[in-house]
Amino acid sequence: MATPEFNNLGDLIRRDQDPNKLALIDLGGEVAPREYTYAQLDALANAIARGLLKRGYARGERIAILSANRAENLAAFYGIMRAGLVAVPVNFKFPRAMIAFVLEDADARLVFCDAPRKGEVPAGVETITFNEEGRSNHDRPAGAAGSMGFDAFLDPGSFTAVVPRENEVAMFLYTSGSTGKPKGVMLSHASHIWVAQTRLGNNDWSSHRFLIAAPLYHMNALALATLVSVAHATIILLPQFTARAYIEAIEKYHATWLTAVPPMIAMMLQEKDLLAHTDLSSVKSLRMGSAPVSASLMAAIHKVLPRAQVVNAFGTTEGGPVVFGPHPRGLPTPEMSVGYPHPEVQLRLDDGQTKGAEQGVLEMKSPALLQGYHKAALRNPPLKNPFTADGYYITGDVFRRDPEGFHYFVGRSDDMFVSGGENIYPGEVEKLLEAHPGVQQAAVVPVEDEIKGQKPAAFVIKRAGANVTAEELKQHALANGPAYQHPRWIWFVDALPLATTNKIDRNVLISEAAERVKAGG
Repeated sequence: MATPEFNNLGDLIRRDQDPNKLALIDLGGEVAPREYTYAQLDALANAIARGLLKRGYARGERIAILSANRAENLAAFYGIMRAGLVAVPVNFKFPRAMIAFVLEDADARLVFCDAPRKGEVPAGVETITFNEEGRSNHDRPAGAAGSMGFDAFLDPGSFTAVVPRENEVAMFLYTSGSTGKPKGVMLSHASHIWVAQTRLGNNDWSSHRFLIAAPLYHMNALALATLVSVAHATIILLPQFTARAYIEAIEKYHATWLTAVPPMIAMMLQEKDLLAHTDLSSVKSLRMGSAPVSASLMAAIHKVLPRAQVVNAFGTTEGGPVVFGPHPRGLPTPEMSVGYPHPEVQLRLDDGQTKGAEQGVLEMKSPALLQGYHKAALRNPPLKNPFTADGYYITGDVFRRDPEGFHYFVGRSDDMFVSGGENIYPGEVEKLLEAHPGVQQAAVVPVEDEIKGQKPAAFVIKRAGANVTAEELKQHALANGPAYQHPRWIWFVDALPLATTNKIDRNVLISEAAERVKAGG
């Protein structure tokens, strides 16, 4: 199905296709489900764009969104960009001070929010609340402090989307801030139109139903939503991820396409009772990324989703999700590999001495790269330039490359720690532990040590019915990997803490490990 040319990232509606096609099944909001056709979603985005311009917001000004997943959230994202403004989805799981920092850093003029998040908006910042009727004072000037209901804000009618200038910024996506204050990644209209069209290619995916449970402040969800729009397919939108709601939505709404980070799938697999009587046969594709995938997790996925093609993927906020793909000679992608470099993307590995090493930090060039970080020079200290001198984006992710050119994710360079002079990547140790039949999931973190500098410790979730001991797992690690990698402490837990991106929150585990060791555990 050939796709038309698009200019504005907020206007990826296929007007050559049926406007009455179901675009969105919204499981958020106050009453669920709510269904929207493409015509209805298009009209809502136009009403938002018109409302913004009627209130006098100028091209390029930043408009924030602070909300759980719901139809109005996605429509606001589209409408903001249609109007030539910059959309700033904000992580609503950030603490209040961090939310205030993001809004100030972005120079946000207005915040769209849902009622539960309204109290998180700093005083003096204007808000439009999705699930409030509010006042009908539509002529109040832009930037006036106070609040207004969403219905009163809307200005229904036709609208022609602004045609962006070359490299004009469409959105700021703020990184999680796990290693400091969040950074505003500036992404252009052209970059993510390229992402959506490149991912779709010549495929006809219009019959698919894509389940989105990742938050709409995250690249994973937003890039998938724009892909679905270009494909003229259907989104099933969960307000946020819980394992049981995810499983139930697959069956009830016949989801065919899933995307997730591995911890989400690991949590799903723990719901054995629910899985035992739930029909997941509709699922045809599962794309995972953002964290290492173990062989045992992959085997468990195939057992639960036997009809699904499982893709071990990779992407970044700064560089988008189009990085790897199939081998040009048609070689099958090894199950643990993320694939071969995409033909429109240039990649290399830097080990600190060689550009083009067999293992090192991934550097990349592609049409999807960020324009830079907002206010980078104004930070104290200033943000580090994310590009090499010759224009490659430095991902901070460590990969190794095999002789056929397939790449394998090793771990984050900033997760790596040194024990007795040896570099330890937690993801490698986790895969080693998860190869044991008694282990469902593992998370490895460093513990400070006077002699070695740091030593590895592991938090482990057992498989149901397993009787594995900590000593048995230590011996397994010693027998199957280098001695320096084996965890000196192993603690069994029922669950692992998740960060706001649904990845394992290593900072929480590092603190807990230190406390356990100090207490003699």
